[in-house]
Amino acid sequence: MLCWFCNLFHFLYLYFGMRPDNERELIRRVKRDPQAFAVIYDEHYHSIFSYIFRRLADYDLARDVTAETFLKAFQKIGTFEWRNIPLSAWLFRIATNEINLHFRRSKNKTLSLDPDLSSYLPYDEGVEDEKVLSKKALQENQEFLMVQKQLVRLDTKYQEVIALRFFEEKSMKEISAILGKKEGTIKSLLSRGLKKLRMALEREPLSLGEGLG
Repeated sequence: MLCWFCNLFHFLYLYFGMRPDNERELIRRVKRDPQAFAVIYDEHYHSIFSYIFRRLADYDLARDVTAETFLKAFQKIGTFEWRNIPLSAWLFRIATNEINLHFRRSKNKTLSLDPDLSSYLPYDEGVEDEKVLSKKALQENQEFLMVQKQLVRLDTKYQEVIALRFFEEKSMKEISAILGKKEGTIKSLLSRGLKKLRMALEREPLSLGEGLG
């Protein structure tokens, strides 16, 4: 949990107009004062967590990977260079890399949040309620579960573009910025990935009886 000063600092940023007017200024502020990273966390946590959760379909794991994503962002923000690409694209790229790293690791290996980062992030309340609601939302969307369970069997290069295009509804330009690939390459990967996914669904539809993590 944050100390009283961190809570106050975060409150002032969010509710009394201390948030910068643009991302470039925000990044400059964070480089001068790491406490300002709480603004980035608050602004982007939901979208990053939602993306990771839809990729992994495991609430606890998604929280771990999300924490690792923001840890990496916090560690690298000092070297971040503004190039007219939204900060969100940079965060989605880090999240994508962390998801891919998870797939390369042992399934039983748990990621951990560096305790030093907790001093800069707002305390997250209502975790158990969020967990129940998130799992319920997935369980109620049976078609999504069927697609997601087949999607994770594809090569990661196809998972990335399909998830960003259809789960997160990103444009080709946005996906290009997130993955650092040309739009033509993104379109090609998406076309091939969708063909492979469609064939997998036709060949081996999955039972929805498998529980969520």
